[in-house]
Amino acid sequence: MVNLIIFGAPGSGKGTYASRLLSRLNLEVVATGDIFRGMIKEETPLGLKVKEYVENGLLVPDEITLEVLKQYLAKIPKGKGFLLDGYPRTIEQAKALDKIAKIDAVIHLIVSDWIIIERLSSRRICKNCGAIYNMLYLKPKRDMICDKCGGPLYQREDDVPEVIKRRIEVYEKQTQPLLEYYREKGVPFVEAKCEKLETPPETVVEEIIKGLEKLKLV
Repeated sequence: MVNLIIFGAPGSGKGTYASRLLSRLNLEVVATGDIFRGMIKEETPLGLKVKEYVENGLLVPDEITLEVLKQYLAKIPKGKGFLLDGYPRTIEQAKALDKIAKIDAVIHLIVSDWIIIERLSSRRICKNCGAIYNMLYLKPKRDMICDKCGGPLYQREDDVPEVIKRRIEVYEKQTQPLLEYYREKGVPFVEAKCEKLETPPETVVEEIIKGLEKLKLV
């Protein structure tokens, strides 16, 4: 059983690698954004609280996020670890997390800015079903039409180069103190680099697994 946190800028491939690590290791992927969306859909008491903040464009307060996380982690079967994606985002959240779980390692994705810009500015999403395409390496069969449901594809407003650059800057400013926090605590790091646009996800996943094996965590 291993408990991990994955850090990486928007477009670094966190979700892609997390889904592949899930199938290779005995892990539950804990993506706070997905949990919030699920709770809102199910209209649980906490979900309704979260909905209020989300609908008003506000950040969900730390105490509610932590309560959501506690409830979710409690449901993970014994002997199964987790991979946290999207939490913690602040030192306060990291300290709160320390009280409810032991983190065995941090996975740090290091991806060149130009690769992230190329990836995200080429992303297209189906308006109907939310399927994700990429005009570089995951094109739809028909131009701007979803293969799954025939819906129209669109580009998110924040998937343009100028906005992507700002998103990377915000991420780095926000995450640097967290990386330092975990280094100071002596939590081991597994760093996975992606320096080529065409690097297959499996190559990066293998690098992460080898790093975890070196630490004798898997």
